[in-house]
Amino acid sequence: MQIPGHDSGPWWRFSGASAAQTRTSRRRAESHDETRIEASSPPCDARTWTSESLGQPPPRTTAVEIVVPVKNEENDLGPNIRRLREFLDTAFPFPAEVCIADNGSTDATYEIGTVLSAELPGVRIVRLEQSGRGRALKQVWSESTAEVLAYMDVDLSTNLNALLPLVAPLLAGHSDVAIGTRLSNGSRVVRRPKREFISRSYNLLLRATLSAHFSDAQCGFKAIRADVARELLPLIEDTSWFFDTELLVLAEKAGLRIHEVPVDWVDDLDSRVAIAKTVSEDLRGIARLMRSRIDLEPIRQKYGRPRILDPRTAMAARVLRFCAIGVLSTAAYALLYLVLRQGMPAQVANLLSLLITAVGNTALNRRITFGVQGVQNRWRHQLRGLVAFGIGWSLTACSLWLLHTAVAVPHQAVEITILTIANLAATVVRFSLFQAWVFDDDAPTLPTFEPPVLENTRSN
Repeated sequence: MQIPGHDSGPWWRFSGASAAQTRTSRRRAESHDETRIEASSPPCDARTWTSESLGQPPPRTTAVEIVVPVKNEENDLGPNIRRLREFLDTAFPFPAEVCIADNGSTDATYEIGTVLSAELPGVRIVRLEQSGRGRALKQVWSESTAEVLAYMDVDLSTNLNALLPLVAPLLAGHSDVAIGTRLSNGSRVVRRPKREFISRSYNLLLRATLSAHFSDAQCGFKAIRADVARELLPLIEDTSWFFDTELLVLAEKAGLRIHEVPVDWVDDLDSRVAIAKTVSEDLRGIARLMRSRIDLEPIRQKYGRPRILDPRTAMAARVLRFCAIGVLSTAAYALLYLVLRQGMPAQVANLLSLLITAVGNTALNRRITFGVQGVQNRWRHQLRGLVAFGIGWSLTACSLWLLHTAVAVPHQAVEITILTIANLAATVVRFSLFQAWVFDDDAPTLPTFEPPVLENTRSN
């Protein structure tokens, strides 16, 4: 059996199985213990025959399913689906199917899609009465049996040559999610300045509000491993355009690897996206994710890829991040003290200022300095942080008491100077406690480099 467009080699050399039994496939095989019976084998005794037991390559399965969400696209649907199917048959080395996801069309889109599915092998259509790209993708991806789930816009704005670089790392098990990006140096993009400005502004906003590190959330060219999708899709609430962003933010927070592919992309002049409405929905989605407390720890434990820290630079970077947060906290403390001191005694103003900044300081150091993510143990970390705060408060309280003992009515500038010095000393003590105790239950540890152990092995 040959893949169309390839003359040499059996098909399984080009399929997802050639990616050498990825970790996901092994987990699924071990957990479900599935067996496959050869379709051509006649019924015999009670034994179950698998392709492995027969010494045959595994039966051909769909490696990639590409979903094309459409709504009222009767003009573009026919020619572009034919073009996509031809590309898959002649230039794409993996078994792939196309699913047209019609969500709420009121024109002839569904009828055209039905004709295409009957005419073209490897093309099917799904009809959803309700509109929403996110809703369509969530339903089709949840029901798919493919190893990798992808989607692209029906206008095919993205050059199809980027499809193989998009899905190959997922089939190989190297990455979990893959996206096309129009905002990297290697991308070649033709689009209107207005759309370019909106896109770049939106992705900058994601970085500022959600600490996103991916470069392009809105490019309609993405893929995800099916096993990862089964874990993430139930957590996604949005059913429209913000679906992509929510998927990427959750994937990144769960420690999944997101692969980016620079694409060649030409703007569709017939785009139907309502920019004002989409921007409003995106802003509400960002606000919701900022408030969200979704527990991603199970996904992180199952699929997450921990950071690899170089012990030669990790400690220095950690100290620098801690110092930056300490400077910010000290400035916030001084400002709060000046405000509160106007209406309350010095000790009370000092206590409240320290307490407020300590909570923020612990939260920032937990996430930024020590890399602890998720809600697990968050309150225990805050409680331990308050113990560290108590030590810091005792240092500043004692320094304030000594100052007022020496000078009955010290100048406010002197108060601020003494308290700032004491607070900086408390910061050093607090870092030591953070490093050794507060976050040590699940903070990333610093790896050590050990020389590899070489074993004498011989190939038989």
